[in-house]
Amino acid sequence: MNHAAVFEGVLDLRRLVTDLVADGRLKQTDANMLLGATRSREQAMMHPLGYIASQNFDDLTRPTKTLNGDALTDWLAEKAKMPVVHIDPLKIDVPKVTEVMSYAFAKRHGILCVQVTQDHVIIACTQPFITGWEPQIEHVARKTVKRVLANPVDIERHTVEFYTLARSVNRASGGPTASAVTNFEQLVDLGTATDPDANDQHIVKIVDWLLQYAYDQRASDIHIEPRREVGRIRFRIDGVLHNVYELPINVATAVTSRFKVLARMNIAEKRKPQDGRIKTRRTDESEVELRMSTLPTAFGEKLVMRIFDPDVLLRSFTDLGLVGEDYNRWRAMLDRPNGIVLVTGPTGSGKTTTLYSSLRQIATPEVNVSTIEDPIEMVEESFNQTQVHHKIGLDFAAGIRSLMRQDPDIIMVGEIRDLETAQMAVQAALTGHLVLSTVHTNDAPSTVARLLDLGIPSYLINATLLGVMAQRLVRTLCPHCKEEGQITADDWQQLVAPWKVNVPPKIYRPVGCLECRDTGYLGRQGLYEILPLSESIKEKITSDCNLQELRRQAMKEGMRTLRLSGAQKVAAGLTTVEEVMRVAPPPEKA
Repeated sequence: MNHAAVFEGVLDLRRLVTDLVADGRLKQTDANMLLGATRSREQAMMHPLGYIASQNFDDLTRPTKTLNGDALTDWLAEKAKMPVVHIDPLKIDVPKVTEVMSYAFAKRHGILCVQVTQDHVIIACTQPFITGWEPQIEHVARKTVKRVLANPVDIERHTVEFYTLARSVNRASGGPTASAVTNFEQLVDLGTATDPDANDQHIVKIVDWLLQYAYDQRASDIHIEPRREVGRIRFRIDGVLHNVYELPINVATAVTSRFKVLARMNIAEKRKPQDGRIKTRRTDESEVELRMSTLPTAFGEKLVMRIFDPDVLLRSFTDLGLVGEDYNRWRAMLDRPNGIVLVTGPTGSGKTTTLYSSLRQIATPEVNVSTIEDPIEMVEESFNQTQVHHKIGLDFAAGIRSLMRQDPDIIMVGEIRDLETAQMAVQAALTGHLVLSTVHTNDAPSTVARLLDLGIPSYLINATLLGVMAQRLVRTLCPHCKEEGQITADDWQQLVAPWKVNVPPKIYRPVGCLECRDTGYLGRQGLYEILPLSESIKEKITSDCNLQELRRQAMKEGMRTLRLSGAQKVAAGLTTVEEVMRVAPPPEKA
């Protein structure tokens, strides 16, 4: 049977529904309901696939799943013998694809260019049997058209987004010859258009789009990086940076200025680094805080924004991946009335999230929780938070000294980075307070050596330090597409060494799907190495402490290294050996 002949011309709702029933995808009762229902004007204007998808009918070939837009698009593509594409905005060169055709032409025909190659333009369409628009595009682009099928809802949404953004960038740039004069090389193009203002309506639209886009893509950081001719925008998603867009350099400069205005930073000062913060709302009305930092580079100011998920403060230890014996050890430290608890790891390893979540768990109405931070990462009403201010002499040490006169029960110090801060933390612990803080070391045992290097005597470490937790973040496998994989005994032993742990009966590997943007990973969880200070551990902490002996004793008492913690998550089907090896240092070299 020639399926193409079935759908000759414009797709018809009745014909689509009839074939879905014939192919065993839709119940006859659901089909009757679809065809007999009176559609509103808005529904009547929808693409028939989009209308069917909006009804959320059960998919008879996929138990527990519905006939959503992607499933219907895949079905139609198979019928029409056409390749299908799932539009990922991060992989599309928006300036290039929007030049292929006008917005009006794209809307009229329900098409969207998704890629331009040397010889072809790849056009996503919603009507596989309508081809009258092809000759016009081939004539203008002077390239061959390749048609692919895409979800009509995606095409409609991204057509508006892409062309709105391209129009704003084009109008803000004042023409293709405009050039920035703020970079290191001081290149000046005489007679060019005036650089756009930070409050220009087109710049405002670009900034609004950028923030909403970052929230939709689950980005943790936004980077705006000036180069000689362009400003590059990148998002960090699940710990990995992705290129998003390239703006003309003068537009990128204006976008950076717009963010500085919102963060109440000095927009005239471009020679020295600045810090700021803003609070915005998502479309679901939840508030999101962003911490901003600028840095002068050869071609202008580089801006990085850290996005703080408001749900972080509501996450349980299970959500963070802190379970089983690790959870019991960590909770036992937090339940002590006084002492020092330290979290260690590199930048971006989740230390702040762990501390905030932990404080949120223990900040009951009966205790006074006070923090001294640089800067305040997230504002939480149940804490008393203080910002470090070096210009007036309010550093970590001075902050702790002042906090101790505020009748605190629990003190959180943003970071212990010098002897004076370490001494004040020790003093607070000795006088009956529970102190939580962070340090930068590779693993938990190395933290003891770090405190000794700062100048804290070993007897004070033994008297105050309750324990240390080192952590890393690993990407977790996408639950929608992961599948069983294989691993050799040698590769497994390399991960779990020096322990002898049997190869798990089943491990999984990343595949890639629409949900995870074809990466195979979706979200992150923590790996933890927890070192409680037992009496035998304290005996090893001396002025001439042997770090290897300390590590061996800790492992003998049950401390699991970061890699072993990762191996447990591999065995549980949460992540992969490669991902653990990427982020966790070998214990013997840590």
